[in-house]
Amino acid sequence: MTSYRASARGETFRFDDLAAVMAAASPERSGDQLAGIAADSALQRVAARRVLMDLPLTAFLNEALVPYETDEVTRLIIDNHDRAAFAPIASMSVGEFRDWLLSPAADRAALRALAPGLTPEMVAAVSKLMRNQDLIRVSRKIRVETAFRNSIGGTGVLASRLQPNHPADDPRGIAVAVLDGLLQGAGDAVIGINPASDNLGNCHAMLTALDEMRAALDIPTQTCVLTHVTNALTLIERGAPVDLIFQSVAGTEAANDGFGITLAMLAEAQEAGLSLNRGTIGRNVMYFETGQGSALSADAHHGVDQQTLEARAYGVARAYQPLLVNTVVGFIGPEYLFDGKQIIRAGLEDHFCGKLLGLPMGVDVCYTNHVEADQDDMDNLATLLAQAGVNFVIAVPGADDVMLGYQSLAFEDIAYLREVTGLTPAPEFAAWLQAFGLAGQDALPDPGALARKLGLPA
Repeated sequence: MTSYRASARGETFRFDDLAAVMAAASPERSGDQLAGIAADSALQRVAARRVLMDLPLTAFLNEALVPYETDEVTRLIIDNHDRAAFAPIASMSVGEFRDWLLSPAADRAALRALAPGLTPEMVAAVSKLMRNQDLIRVSRKIRVETAFRNSIGGTGVLASRLQPNHPADDPRGIAVAVLDGLLQGAGDAVIGINPASDNLGNCHAMLTALDEMRAALDIPTQTCVLTHVTNALTLIERGAPVDLIFQSVAGTEAANDGFGITLAMLAEAQEAGLSLNRGTIGRNVMYFETGQGSALSADAHHGVDQQTLEARAYGVARAYQPLLVNTVVGFIGPEYLFDGKQIIRAGLEDHFCGKLLGLPMGVDVCYTNHVEADQDDMDNLATLLAQAGVNFVIAVPGADDVMLGYQSLAFEDIAYLREVTGLTPAPEFAAWLQAFGLAGQDALPDPGALARKLGLPA
């Protein structure tokens, strides 16, 4: 294991290994401070970034941050690394890679071809050398398109997950929230419920209700009840109308063990989802959720900084060709992202790292009520992400998820983002909105027509 040294303003700093360099180079983050691995000072952070700047990208192929022998995520990353795709940048340092990413040579085609040759550790390292505007400039160049009943991620498209959670899983309450979201153009990425109860019968009933609602309105979208992957497999066996298979994933084997999953289990779930053939225009059937701090909260971080482990979670997701991936960036709490500034930075980092690895990256622009953040911070992050080309964001009624108890975006925020950026919904969904008079500021919406089809008071 190699140790590293660098100086800043005449003071020399020593880093015991590559994981220590990565942690010290990270922007200030309460989670890394909680883990005792953050830089002690701004000078030490600068010194660590100097080490990273000159570090060959190949170092990440030669020195595993989490041991190969004991971690299946590391084995997945190393064993699936595409050396042919990596070849064009194999001689670069991390600093040179940053300069190349910001150059005209790193166009859409080059970045798409490069993605299989990048490891999560490489993209995490280069992100630590970038300003927020750098993260936006590079992310904006990358398009990752996926499809199931509609196509997401195309040029000029901003999709959204309609999240109609209800504290009692009441079908009528969920239906009203869905109608509210549809009236404001939300729901093209997925109509996805976090169930208050993971009871299989309850999940089956909600899946059926969502599918009936989608079919009654002929909505070109997909639905999902965000239950554990093992529940999804059982529901498939019972004949439930499962569109997408959801799972939270993390960047180490031990953290995934805390979620009750293995990589083999995810592969089995993907095969089960594909066997249903429910997609009409595509076969991306997986939906993954991540968040900085999950490995640390499970005491499964191996001394690695939370942003690098987040990127490793994207290495897991990438193996299963998902329709959707999103970071719930501010959901875990101030122990990991203390305030609005840290949440904004983390959201841009997560989006950048996911897109660079070839993922259809979305963000839940969110915070909990005990974080030093507010809705203005979320407005800022959402606007920046829209400019950065995020595939989708999440929205809930009134920006307040009354079941999970946190703050996200409201359905109105989706309309705002599209208005100020000129972005549109997924094309198939946009045509559906147009048919109901719900597209464009000059449209004449007919909420009664939707309500009547859902069996609700018009």
